[in-house]
Amino acid sequence: MPPFDPLTVPTDLDKVGSFLSSPTPTANWLASFQGLTLQTALQPIFSISHKRIVGYEALVRALDNDQSPVLPMHLFDLPHDQTENLLLDRLCRYLHIRNFSDLPDNINWLFLNVSPKTVANGTHHDAFFGQLLELTGFPPHRVVVEIVEQPTDDAEQLRRTVEYYRSLGCLTAIDDFGAGHSNFERIWNLRPDIVKLDRQMLVRATEDKRTRQILKGIATLLHQSGCLVLLEGVETHEQAMIAVDAGVDFVQGFYFCRPTTELDSLARGEIDFDNLLNDYKHLQQDVTDPAQGIANFFSVLFDDVVAKLQRGEPFIDPCRCVVEHHTVSRCYLIDENGVQLHDSLSADSRHDNQDLRFRPLEDTYQADWYRQHYLRRALHNPAKIQVTRPYLSVTGAHMCITLSLSFNHLGKTRVLCCDILAD
Repeated sequence: MPPFDPLTVPTDLDKVGSFLSSPTPTANWLASFQGLTLQTALQPIFSISHKRIVGYEALVRALDNDQSPVLPMHLFDLPHDQTENLLLDRLCRYLHIRNFSDLPDNINWLFLNVSPKTVANGTHHDAFFGQLLELTGFPPHRVVVEIVEQPTDDAEQLRRTVEYYRSLGCLTAIDDFGAGHSNFERIWNLRPDIVKLDRQMLVRATEDKRTRQILKGIATLLHQSGCLVLLEGVETHEQAMIAVDAGVDFVQGFYFCRPTTELDSLARGEIDFDNLLNDYKHLQQDVTDPAQGIANFFSVLFDDVVAKLQRGEPFIDPCRCVVEHHTVSRCYLIDENGVQLHDSLSADSRHDNQDLRFRPLEDTYQADWYRQHYLRRALHNPAKIQVTRPYLSVTGAHMCITLSLSFNHLGKTRVLCCDILAD
């Protein structure tokens, strides 16, 4: 391999290719950069529903003259200027495509990272990539170009760069979504095919159950935006279960498979997704049981309240037995159109401890709850208590579970509701 000379940095395909070599016809390709040897490492990406590998992320591994590993962050600190940055970026992609092309795989995706500096300098600096695909004959529809989420002063240039890769026939992905400056405006502007959620979101979800719901909500919003969702950094069985529950499409991480430069071993050691999904199904059954237990516990109280209301007793007196329970936040009655018919009845202890910052939300007489799922569920299942999942109540900005029961009173449909604190 020729030595690296910063005064003669190659700018065309042939010259970049001159920095690549293969020790033997059957060995993996290597590249040389500033005295370091570069290797391709691949990490599988799995589809949860398909229960198998659907792609690989290509990562660069560097070795010094003593064959000691060099951290990627140190490797990417080596370039002295933009030209050298472009060279390293092109070398990595050329190396990865060469190595991936030699694998006995003609279906799955290759995820390739594009240097943020390459993106920032526009498509005219990366016409190289189209030439590379043409030279190697690698199908562009099997390439997923990963663009790291980062601030940019030129959103239009970023959009044109993404469109360039799309025009080649590649898929595009936003990497590290959820970190720092990430926002949905960029998702809507760039319209990526895949969004990779930042690992820190998963770490937070591991520590905080509320964040798990947020993670699930983000995955839903991304799906509604037309994106497939990949959760990276999955390292434990618990995190794998969180990923399954969040509804993401793809997963990646040490729990499933570590990156490896031993590319011939990639076809072995598939993950047993049947066991993982069976664990999730059993967990879901366990999660459902407490809800049924809550319904069973309150059914006697609700039946008593409904009977008294049907006999014509005023709303407040029959409901006192419900709000006296230490978990209940409030009890209220709404009609079939979702309009609340009386002031909410709250336990005295709850009223005394209410957060004064949310005082404007206390009065809910004639509030319209038609949009709430607990109303529709109750109307579709009359005479049967419905139990929601935990959600944020607008009446006090606290997490709650709502019980709702639809019944008939003087020919009109009424829905009895009570909120249980879920904090």
